[in-house]
Amino acid sequence: MSKIISVVGARPNFMKVAPIHKAFQKSGVNHSGINHLICHTGQHYDEKMSKIFFDDLELPYPDFYLGVGSGSHAEQTAKVMIEFEKILLQEKPEVIIVVGDVNSTIACSLVASKLNVKVVHVEAGLRSFDRTMPEEINRLLTDSISDFLFVTEKSGMTNLKKEGVNDDKIYLVGNVMIDSLVQYLPKTENSEIFNELHLGKNEYILVTLHRPSNVDSDSFLSQLISTLNNLGQKEKVIFPVHPRTKKNLAELGLNENLSKNVILTDPIGYIDFLALTKNAGLVITDSGGIQEETTFLGVQCITVRENTERPVTVEIGTNQLIGTDLKKVQEAAEKVLKGEKKCGKIPELWDGKAAERIVKVLGQKIAS
Repeated sequence: MSKIISVVGARPNFMKVAPIHKAFQKSGVNHSGINHLICHTGQHYDEKMSKIFFDDLELPYPDFYLGVGSGSHAEQTAKVMIEFEKILLQEKPEVIIVVGDVNSTIACSLVASKLNVKVVHVEAGLRSFDRTMPEEINRLLTDSISDFLFVTEKSGMTNLKKEGVNDDKIYLVGNVMIDSLVQYLPKTENSEIFNELHLGKNEYILVTLHRPSNVDSDSFLSQLISTLNNLGQKEKVIFPVHPRTKKNLAELGLNENLSKNVILTDPIGYIDFLALTKNAGLVITDSGGIQEETTFLGVQCITVRENTERPVTVEIGTNQLIGTDLKKVQEAAEKVLKGEKKCGKIPELWDGKAAERIVKVLGQKIAS
């Protein structure tokens, strides 16, 4: 019996590991010869939200919980490495699965690689080509020491081949984040979030901004509130706020400047947030995963970043990469609200079956 441990650290990881876990269960432990376990590093420090995500995605409570909490990049990565090494030495898995690009991803990959445990990277090959982003460093390093690289879009294949990765390590399988979306989309019909926020469907703008390069800047936050107030004259604006952003807004006294049409909320669970995304007239974000979800759903998206590691969402999807100039963001948003919408289509293999493909490959390569 082969043992595989999947790692979750931050919220986006849950949506990626959930379908993989279910695919292993569906294949049957005895049939696949694989025992799949989950390790939650606790990198995301809001445990209430972590619990909501586990419940929403019907994930079992993790087999291992490291509880590393927040900290600087170095502190967080080091804590994960120290605690995860104990798990690997105790459990002796043949393989670990890491997803995405958070600190837990690179930390667990490094520990496993040095203990000669095979590393599987799901969502491999994505590149922003911006090394000022901590996530870009995590992506590059994780891919370089991984044994299996599962790719979401063709740009990932191109990037890995340019970096000299052997073809026999690379598999284009589609997007596991979309697997979760497809499975749970029907549940959004029962969401109470529209009643709670007094919203009509397609009559609001959904905003989600969390990158420190944006929300830790006083000048950006001041301009942001002004931009949201301007957009709020045309549509209601819903802005689920990260705790750090909320603190920054309060310290600057910007909460007092909000118009009544700009509604700040606490972070929202997966099902409710998916309901909001699906029914938004426009989404403004700096998140990677939301670029993908809006493209699949055909929802208009404006990305407040200078680059994206998910170019397929711009090339064929509904995403517009506008940059961090909020005047240009407002201009682009107003065009969408006037009906100047971008037509898009769903990328190849984003069909809700990526996890099945991953499990099939691992079953053949590892359990044999």
